[in-house]
Amino acid sequence: MKIRVRLIQLSLLSFLCLFLVGIGSAEEYEYTVQEDVMIPMSDGVNLSANIFLPKADGPFPAILMRTPYNKGGADNGGAIFYAKRGYAYITQDCRGRFDSEGVWDPFRYDGKDGFETQEWVGKQSWCDGNIGMSGGSYVGFTQWISAPYGSKYLKTIVPVVPPTDVYYHAIYSSGAFQLGLSMGWGALVSLRPGETPPEIDWDKAYRHLPLNKWDEAFGKEVFYLRDWVAHPSYDEYWKARGIGDRYCDVTIPVLNIGGWYDIFSRDTLEQVNRVRHESKNRFARRNQFVIMGPWAHGGDQRKVGEIDFSENARFDRNDTQFKWFEYWLRNQETGVEDWPPVNIFVMGENQWRAENEWPLKRTEFTNYYIHSEGDANSSNGDGILNTTAPLKEESDTFEYDPNNPVPSKGGNNLMGAPAGPYDQSELEEREDILVFTSEPLEEKLEVTGPVKMILHASSSAKDTDFTAKLVDVHPDGKAYNLCDGIARARYRESLTDPNLIEPGKVYRYTIDMWVTSNVFLPGHRIRLEVSSSNFPRFDRNPNSGKPFGSDTELLKADQMILHNADHPSHLILPVIPRK
Repeated sequence: MKIRVRLIQLSLLSFLCLFLVGIGSAEEYEYTVQEDVMIPMSDGVNLSANIFLPKADGPFPAILMRTPYNKGGADNGGAIFYAKRGYAYITQDCRGRFDSEGVWDPFRYDGKDGFETQEWVGKQSWCDGNIGMSGGSYVGFTQWISAPYGSKYLKTIVPVVPPTDVYYHAIYSSGAFQLGLSMGWGALVSLRPGETPPEIDWDKAYRHLPLNKWDEAFGKEVFYLRDWVAHPSYDEYWKARGIGDRYCDVTIPVLNIGGWYDIFSRDTLEQVNRVRHESKNRFARRNQFVIMGPWAHGGDQRKVGEIDFSENARFDRNDTQFKWFEYWLRNQETGVEDWPPVNIFVMGENQWRAENEWPLKRTEFTNYYIHSEGDANSSNGDGILNTTAPLKEESDTFEYDPNNPVPSKGGNNLMGAPAGPYDQSELEEREDILVFTSEPLEEKLEVTGPVKMILHASSSAKDTDFTAKLVDVHPDGKAYNLCDGIARARYRESLTDPNLIEPGKVYRYTIDMWVTSNVFLPGHRIRLEVSSSNFPRFDRNPNSGKPFGSDTELLKADQMILHNADHPSHLILPVIPRK
């Protein structure tokens, strides 16, 4: 499929605009714009910003948005809206992007650059010393990564679908390379202003080998794409590009907004959780808020993927953000003081619900064991899922062929495949997918929280992958994905010290399937899929055990999944008791 990169770029800019406009006070001012103001960094690099100021008596609270997507290329409706309502609004190009000086190296400089920009803004005569930050995706990252630096002027942030620790949540996941996001987005943002975008056959490009020279498929060498492949373990390279253990230094209120089908769904919840538990500042610990809807990356619409979540799924994040800033930057009573710390959309019942913590204290983590007579291959097999522990059962086997990987169909995607819930029925006809299904439910079963699988498996390879997917099977037979995960064998014990496996030996894997909130309704069935690929969301494991990114050939692997008394493979569901 031929896709013009420029069209993808425009879609990202349109996505960015979703997080800029606010709704609120009817009072409006005229405004002025100072374009391409160069803000000096301590290393001599100057970063370009546009500054929107009300024509009114200042000083004003300020809102800062730092973006790699062009400070002037997106709709400035957010800046205009806030300037008309008495805010200074600053949009700034990240280092090395558009009108800013320096080298563009994603994630590397945004912490310190953000802090120094906040210090500069806070000292301007038009700023009253109160700064908030806004924006989504990478623009959310620029907020989080600067927060631990502790500018006295930064009073709050509103990140939407944000990553923070990019190794764990953006570029890699449990040791597996997030190919669609990393290479698709990474290649896109390497384009300079005026550079002619190449025409890419993405289906072919994602299959390019070796991965350490993937940029050849993009038609140009991109140094940071090669760096990402050259650092498959969590090392000093990645520590310099994430928050790491610095959540303890976050001292400000945060409103995080995310979606169950977003590429950063797990991160969105973990960020506020870590501040709640690790911050040295009691005020910050008590003022962390998160909103999770049924959405994918950058949307708040009622229909996501193939599911219509009803009109209840619509959420006025613009009005919510405006009330948040009015409260924290202007001390206006907007109702924020009564908001719940956790506001989640419970799919299935399609209702919003207020909670006090994450995971929910009343959670009953329940084991659902897999069973079969050795023929769980495909939805036509004999795979069963229930709460009874196995005794003596035959193992299941399948062949994983990386030349014919299981395609990504829905899920937590950004690029490479559509995001959201999609009917998995056609995929489940594949013999390389083991399918385990419960009996139809007689009562509602709510699953809200982190989902994991404990898998006992062996492989003929020195390194391989195992995947798990939670599915809600409707009475009509359609099977909609909820959440999923992957485990790379060499990283089963540590993300810093990989260790290959011994072919034929059984190992215990923990597959992090991320997070969800869903009520399985009466007549529905719970389903678990087990396989070894999810492409192109994740790269194809070549099964060779060679250094990551160096393979030019892909090997088949024979996989064995055990479920018996000594090896009770099972799903761990966060079941919420129903009254």
